[in-house]
Amino acid sequence: MPRHFTLDEARALLPVVGRGIRDAVQAKERYQAAETWLHDLGQRIMMRGGMLVDTAAAEAWKSQRDSNGQTLRSSMEKLEETGVVVKDLDIGLVDFPTLYRGEEVYLCWRMDEPDIDYWHGVHEGFAGRKEIDQSFVDNHRGGDAV
Repeated sequence: MPRHFTLDEARALLPVVGRGIRDAVQAKERYQAAETWLHDLGQRIMMRGGMLVDTAAAEAWKSQRDSNGQTLRSSMEKLEETGVVVKDLDIGLVDFPTLYRGEEVYLCWRMDEPDIDYWHGVHEGFAGRKEIDQSFVDNHRGGDAV
């Protein structure tokens, strides 16, 4: 069962979630760079029917890929433990499940935003973001509210 956050609870968690999503985004970028380099090396070797390979460079890129893959997994596990839903690792998009008028919706936050100012329905996604207004504040609740 998902955790539901109040707006205040989600905002209080932003420092932890912000660090976690930034770590995950950075690890993903580094992982992909290393994976691309290794893939391109494999393609060059195949196209040329073999070639001399700088094994030290290849090992360094492989080590970078593996290390960042582990960092990414660890960051994602820590984020999942908080109860947030990671939506997009390219832009650092995170949703905090909440209840609005009895229906599950998401408080929506992107890592370049200073605060949580938007929400959207579960099936609306980022494009359906709406500004949090007083009506939302008055009619939303977390999991502990009755």
